[in-house]
Amino acid sequence: MIELRGVSRTVSSGGRPLTILHPIDLSIPSGTFFAVLGPSGSGKSTLLGLVAGLDAPTAGQILIDGTDITTLGEDALARLRSAKIGFVFQFFHLIPSLTALENVSVALEIAGARDARARAARLLEEVGLTDRGHHYPSQLSGGEQQRVALARALANDPPILLADEPTGNLDSRNGRLIMDLIRDIRERRGTTILLVTHDAALADMADVRLTLRDGRVVERSESAVRPGRAPEARP
Repeated sequence: MIELRGVSRTVSSGGRPLTILHPIDLSIPSGTFFAVLGPSGSGKSTLLGLVAGLDAPTAGQILIDGTDITTLGEDALARLRSAKIGFVFQFFHLIPSLTALENVSVALEIAGARDARARAARLLEEVGLTDRGHHYPSQLSGGEQQRVALARALANDPPILLADEPTGNLDSRNGRLIMDLIRDIRERRGTTILLVTHDAALADMADVRLTLRDGRVVERSESAVRPGRAPEARP
C-alpha cells in the first residue's frame, strides 16, 4: 500500500515560493498498476521522488505499508528502499565496466546474497536476456539495456516498482516490450507498479490513470479490467 495524505512540495525560485505539487491525497492498494500522466513540469516526477523518499514533502505524510517515511532518517529510508522499492529510470544507469549479469548481481552482492550470480541469471532469463549476460552495456541495444535495468530493479524482489519514463529513450517497439514486461511482472509477482509517463497510450495500460497539470490533479480514470482494485485520488 502506498498512501499520500495532503502531500505537497514547494521550493524557492528567485526568492519566491514555487509550488511544484499542490496538496494531494492518494491511496494505491497493493498489486495495483498505477500510471501518472502529464507533460514536463506537471509534477509527476516530483511525485515519484517523494514516494521513493528521495525528496521530502513540504507538507503531508507518505506511508509505505503503514510506515510514515517522512519521519525516517536517511539510514532508515535507505533500508526501506532496499527492502521494498525497485527503480527503473529513463536513462538506464547501468555500470559501463560491468556485464549485464554483473550489473544485476551487484545489487544482490551488496545485500549479502550468497547466490547472487545464479539469481541474477534467473532475472535476466525473466526479461528474455539469457544469452546476453556476458555483454557490456555498450554492446546492448537501448531496449536490452532497459531490460537489464528492469532485472536489476527486481533483484531484491521488491513489492513496489517505481518507473520514471522507462520507455522515454526507446523506440515504439522496444517501449511496448518494456511495458509488456512491466505488466507481466505485476501479474506474476503481484508487484505494485507506480509509473510516470507523458505517453497516454502507455498510461492506458495501467489499472488507474492520474493526470497532472501544473502540479494539480486534473483527471483520474480507471480500467474496467480490475474492478474494486482502483485507488482513490483527490486533488
